[in-house]
Amino acid sequence: MILKFKQRTIFIFLGVIIYMCLGSIYSWSIFKKPLEQLLNISSTESSLPYMTFLIFYALTMPFAGNFIEKYGPRNITLFGGTIVSLAWFLSSLANSIEMLTITYGIIGGIGVGIVYGAPMAVSAKWFPNKKGMAVGLTLSGFGLSPFVTAPISRLLIEHFGVFSSFRILSAAFLIIILIFALPLRFPNKEEIEENISKNKSNSSDLPLMKVLKNRKFYILWICFAIGTFTGLMAIGISSPVAQEIIGLNPTMSAFSVALFAVFNGLGRPVFGVMTDKIKFKQTAIISFSLIILASTIMLNSGEGNVIFYIISFSMFWFILGGWLAIAPTAVSNIFGVKNYARNYGFLFTAYGAGAVISSVTSGIIKDSFGSYIYVFYPAIASAVIGILIVVLVLKE
Repeated sequence: MILKFKQRTIFIFLGVIIYMCLGSIYSWSIFKKPLEQLLNISSTESSLPYMTFLIFYALTMPFAGNFIEKYGPRNITLFGGTIVSLAWFLSSLANSIEMLTITYGIIGGIGVGIVYGAPMAVSAKWFPNKKGMAVGLTLSGFGLSPFVTAPISRLLIEHFGVFSSFRILSAAFLIIILIFALPLRFPNKEEIEENISKNKSNSSDLPLMKVLKNRKFYILWICFAIGTFTGLMAIGISSPVAQEIIGLNPTMSAFSVALFAVFNGLGRPVFGVMTDKIKFKQTAIISFSLIILASTIMLNSGEGNVIFYIISFSMFWFILGGWLAIAPTAVSNIFGVKNYARNYGFLFTAYGAGAVISSVTSGIIKDSFGSYIYVFYPAIASAVIGILIVVLVLKE
């Protein structure tokens, strides 16, 4: 049976719900303070599970991408979702930050890395003529997750404590991911031909080994790393900047982070559609220009400049969400849909690189200069480099 457009949107909805569970990593800051008090650890130590999670999440993606086509998106999501739930459950049994780094950071990161590529690949294959829109809307669940999971987590911690909250969320994520994974599937041959006939695609469907020999892959990788470097750095310091530089109280800074999550979610469909309409090169230039603008706004702000802070960090979160749609859409448009999951899995290592560099950079700058305000200089420099690369090197 050939599914009509409205019927195919069910796969986007399924992906959004699954990604909202996976995106709970963006709510880690809710657990930081309680864990610091319970385990008597520093702020740096409480960030270890978060940073470890991002690293293993990015490292797992290339390997998981090899199996999505072989075993199908349903089975991969069921398997990865079970590991995600296991990670949260084991975290509820942890009694040290080292144990949490293993359970939440390593095991949780691997679980999310396994699942992450599957719902996105499903949306891309069901909407070959609107890949940017479909992938962007599907991934919006990941960005919007803190808007839902952060207040729920805060409520659970207040009533049950940190470690019991881990256990409750473990059960919730297991049930939700497994139920919403069951209908996931790729279109069959007849459905693929029907979709392609409506969109005479010129994609070359390059296999991974040819993609890795293509200069465009490495340009994409560098640009993706720059986009995630600035975005993840902003996410990591959103609350401290609000309190230390702008002078907001903890309650208002928490509210602002929830607001930024909305922009993070919106950035994915917006930039996904842009990548489809005006292609990667122009979209990348726009995103890097916004990074420069957002950084400049922050460099001209100070205590009491709440509006500047809200505008600037909304843009940073919006851009990070954008790059998590720009990159997969560009991979599909440039290298084809057939080997999409595997190709994007290898490109996603740029996200891991951006995560590590952003954490190290912001930490060194804060320790060396005593303020996060100076992080916006390397943000501007990296965006300028990105613009020069796409303008002078990339040929579409």
